[in-house]
Amino acid sequence: MRASRLLSILLLLQTRGRMTAAELAAELEVSVRTVYRDAEALHAAGVPLYGDAGHRGGYQLLDGYRTRLTGLNPAEAEALFLSGVPGPAAELGLGSVLAAAQLKVRAALPPALREQAGRIQARFHLDAPGWYAEAEPVPFLPAVADAVWHGHVLRLRYRRWKEPTEVDRRLEPYGLVLKAGRWYLVAAPGPRVYRVDQILGLQRLEGGFPVPGGFDLAAYWQAHQADFHARLHTADAVVRLSPAGAARLTGPAARALRATGEPQPDGWTRAVLPVESPEHACREYLALGAEIEVLAPAGLRARLAATARATAALYTGPAEAPGPAAP
Repeated sequence: MRASRLLSILLLLQTRGRMTAAELAAELEVSVRTVYRDAEALHAAGVPLYGDAGHRGGYQLLDGYRTRLTGLNPAEAEALFLSGVPGPAAELGLGSVLAAAQLKVRAALPPALREQAGRIQARFHLDAPGWYAEAEPVPFLPAVADAVWHGHVLRLRYRRWKEPTEVDRRLEPYGLVLKAGRWYLVAAPGPRVYRVDQILGLQRLEGGFPVPGGFDLAAYWQAHQADFHARLHTADAVVRLSPAGAARLTGPAARALRATGEPQPDGWTRAVLPVESPEHACREYLALGAEIEVLAPAGLRARLAATARATAALYTGPAEAPGPAAP
C-alpha cells in the first residue's frame, strides 16, 4: 500500500509540478503527517525531491527528473491499454498521437508487463456504438475539439429538429462528450448540448472566453441525462404483459416493470410503464403484438385497437397478384 502511495506522489509531482503537503494529502486521502513521512522516505531513497516552506512553498522534483513506470501492477497495466479506444481517438485527429503514446508507455514498462499489455490489445477490442446505429460523418469534430482545447469561440451553422431547422449560433465550447458512438458539444450560452454531426458549417472567431470555475463536465452531463429522461416521461400506461412480452422490455420500461410489476393468476404481469408520447407508445406496443394489452389510458387503448383493425383488414382478402415487371 505504501509503495503504491510513494509512486503516486512521484507521478503527481511529475505531472503537476509543485504541490503542498496539504494538496498531496487531499489527493491521496491521507494525513499531512503521512505525506511528510513519505517525502522523507523518497528523499532517503535518492529521489531528488525537495520542499520549500512558506506560503508559496511545497514539494517539487528536481527539474528534468522523470520516473519510469516500473510501479505499475499487472491490473493497472491492463486497464491502461484497455482504455485506449482507437475509433474516437481517430475521429478527434489523435489516432497517431494515441499510438505514439502507447508505444512510449510500452517501452517504459518492465518486460513482463509489456508482454501482458500486448496480450490485452490482441484479445480485447472496444467498439462503443450500437449494432443498429449508422456511423454519422462528423467532419467538423477535429475543429470543434481544437476549439474546446484552446478556448476559441465558434460561429456555426446548425441543423435542429424544429423550425427553423437551420440556425446560426455563436458558442463558447466547454467540452465534448462521446455517448453511444455519437459526439456532443457542451457550450455556452446555457450551457446547452449540440450534436456535432448536425453542424453544417463552422468558423473560429477571434478572442477567447473563460470557463466558469465551478463547471464540471461529467457532473453537467449526468444532470443533462437525468433531465432528458425526465422530460421523455410525459405519462403512464397501465398494461398487462405475457412472460414473453415482459422479457422483451428494455431500458426505462424494463426498470418500471421491475418496480411496479404485479404477477397475475394467468401468468401475465400487470405493470405501470412510462410513456414518452402516444405515437411512440403505439409503435413500441404494436411491436410486442399479442404479448401486451394496454388497460389505460383509454385513448391509447383505442388508438392501438384502431391500428390493429386497420392492419387486420389488409389481410382479410387474397393478396393482389404482382404486376408485370417494368421493361
